[in-house]
Amino acid sequence: MTARSIAAAVASGARSAVSVLDEHLARVGEREDEIHAFNLVTEDKARGQAEAVDAAVTAGEPVGPLAGVPLALKDNMCTRGIPTTCSSKILEGWRPPYDATVVSRLADAGAVFVGKTNLDEFAMGSSTENSAFGPTRNPLDTGRVPGGSSGGSAAAVAANFAPLAIGSDTGGSIRQPAAFCGIVGMKPTYGAVSRYGLIAFGSSLDQVGPFAANVADAAALFDIIAGHDPLDSTSIAGFTPNAVDHLDRGVEGLRVGVVRELCGGAGSVKGLSADVLARTNEAIEALAAAGATVEEVSVPSTTLGLSAYYIVAPAEASSHLARYDGVRYGLRVDAPTTGEMNAATRTTGFGAEVKRRIMLGTYALSAGYYDAFYGKALKVRTMMLRDFASVYENFDVLITPTAPTTAFPFGERSGDPMMMYVNDVCTIPSNLTGHPGISVPFGVGDDGLPVGVQVLAPALQDGLTFQVAAVLEAAADGGGAS
Repeated sequence: MTARSIAAAVASGARSAVSVLDEHLARVGEREDEIHAFNLVTEDKARGQAEAVDAAVTAGEPVGPLAGVPLALKDNMCTRGIPTTCSSKILEGWRPPYDATVVSRLADAGAVFVGKTNLDEFAMGSSTENSAFGPTRNPLDTGRVPGGSSGGSAAAVAANFAPLAIGSDTGGSIRQPAAFCGIVGMKPTYGAVSRYGLIAFGSSLDQVGPFAANVADAAALFDIIAGHDPLDSTSIAGFTPNAVDHLDRGVEGLRVGVVRELCGGAGSVKGLSADVLARTNEAIEALAAAGATVEEVSVPSTTLGLSAYYIVAPAEASSHLARYDGVRYGLRVDAPTTGEMNAATRTTGFGAEVKRRIMLGTYALSAGYYDAFYGKALKVRTMMLRDFASVYENFDVLITPTAPTTAFPFGERSGDPMMMYVNDVCTIPSNLTGHPGISVPFGVGDDGLPVGVQVLAPALQDGLTFQVAAVLEAAADGGGAS
């Protein structure tokens, strides 16, 4: 059942929220040891929420649009009284004293929280191999990664542990795992969804967004979590989400740009596999057949996005992670002096990838190197904003692959950070610009694993990404994808 059909059945009394929860928990019991999608299964919390929904239905009281729908939360979203670890030893066992705004909105909508999902530590990674609590496996092929950093959330939906999940996207961490796991994942416009209660990786890049098995469920989830929040200073005032209203509008007359540098054209980035490009071209043909005007377009600065991102994001991470000092909260490793305690705590508490990015970011911000690295990266970011603004004068949306390849085997890239970072080459541009993007499954690669196609749109045109994704989904389901 889809999330929408579950909510309708529960609200009407045709199904109980408790029975829906039991079905999903049974699936968790069958495969969780194999997949490790969760850091914590919150069965008691979920059962209490489900019972409350059923009691409201019995009493004839109104229930929310997600009444009784099981949902998985990425373990970097604060949940009051429930451990929130960011998959890091430095926060192991920490129980936040408050809920993230997104968590509160979902609870008010009647969602049932089945657990906190695994991720690359502090959301730094593209494979969910960097978790302090062990990797997550792709439910479609457990010898492959589910993508990252929101791999646990994507795996939870793909394994049908929950029809919906929440992730965060700093450089592609929702869209890339969605592509690898064959589901829908969307990064909203920066500021469209509150970041209050999201534990920061890179505050100018982070955004919370939905995972779902289909476009309509993802749109419904987006409409619930989006909207202004006074607790988040970067939240956009006056933004009204209306993604569901866009689902049936089609693409007749839309102008679709195919980004040459990310689709194998002249000057294209390296590492794009032939099968992924083939599926992307089929998606482009499907949009043209549905009435869209499709043309190739050049966005030259996209080839610089990877380099700029891996200066900006580590620099922000270096600043944010300075707070984990062994004094205020989280892990503390005692030592004779405060300085030694701080060093011992951070050495023990942080994993290798987090340490790598802290050192990279600290170096980029240091005296004598700031202008050469961080300052130059910000100039590239500005140039990218101008390039996309120019392109969007002539196009409504842009199309690219979501990831250069299908899901890769465990260990294949974990020893080579640069090889791993290339996974984000197609998704990073929209994080640097703050624009929305969505990944929708469109066929499979030569290995039989899913290929994701990405739809990009200008800021605040989040509904438009769902509009185009719905057409692609219909084409894929109708046999338009190989």
